Amino acid sequence: MSLKDKKIVLPGGSGYIGRHLSRYFAAKGWNVVVLSRRDNELLDGVRYVWWDGVNLDAWAEEIDGADVVVNLAGRSVNCRYSKKNRQQIYDSREHSTQVVGEAIAQANQPPSVWLNASSGTIYRHSLDRPMDEATGEVQSVKPGRPRDKWEFSVDVVNRWEEALFNADTPSTRRIAMRLSMVFGTGRGGVYEAFRNITRLGLSGTQGSGSQFVSWLHLEDFLRMVEWCIEHKNIDGPINMCAPNPLPNREFLKAMRYACGANFGLPAAWWMLEIGAFFMRTETELLLKSRRVIPGKLLESGFKFNYPNWSEAVHAIESAWLDTK
Repeated sequence: MSLKDKKIVLPGGSGYIGRHLSRYFAAKGWNVVVLSRRDNELLDGVRYVWWDGVNLDAWAEEIDGADVVVNLAGRSVNCRYSKKNRQQIYDSREHSTQVVGEAIAQANQPPSVWLNASSGTIYRHSLDRPMDEATGEVQSVKPGRPRDKWEFSVDVVNRWEEALFNADTPSTRRIAMRLSMVFGTGRGGVYEAFRNITRLGLSGTQGSGSQFVSWLHLEDFLRMVEWCIEHKNIDGPINMCAPNPLPNREFLKAMRYACGANFGLPAAWWMLEIGAFFMRTETELLLKSRRVIPGKLLESGFKFNYPNWSEAVHAIESAWLDTK
């Protein structure tokens, strides 16, 4: 089978990561279909097909006969965790995963592999040791509504992965992509947000600065997805992050150096709480220690182009400036 005969379907693939995945596989000659709420159209060699992320409809025909499905659907967690927003975060992940599973289950020719977005925040707040897939301590939440914001974020991921692995798709290999923050060039990504606050002098140590940051270069993420598609022995939860997480204070110091910022104002936790309130987000996204490492990928032989943050951030900043 030639690459032109290969087909990848990206539910919820119109966001930052989805756009880059679309370009990556389209450039390799794949037939790329993005399921989104956009009208049906062809743009830059990628077909966009309408879906609502909840109901089986004509879009399910795109999955029948596809080689790969990568589900990226889910409302952004960069918001206040109000009752309404919490429910939308739950629903957008669970419902989209469940309906993708239904489409695969009814397909005459189901895809060989289904990669579904997930998050490394499923592991406990960890300062003492790294968390891989084999020994990492996955948090659980007692039945009933999560009591605090940190429990909520963990509960979201548990329910998200449960929807994936409960799907009746015996002929399709399933992978939960436990993602860290993915950094790369281009508008709308997390690097742009960090770059903006760095250039404004606001990227000093956040909280104690001892909390670990897990991160991943966009180029390595794209290669990871292709690697997981090609290596049929890879399945289940997969930590998608660089192998060297680092404390917040070191992460931001390297960010300032790469961006040419001479200083960064530090922010105590209470200052972050005030800022998060006005920015309509949550401090949990900054203060939880995510010390996650990609055990399964390393064991499978995957080689990182950017294993260290200092090299990665300089490469991204250089590429960013080249596009100006």
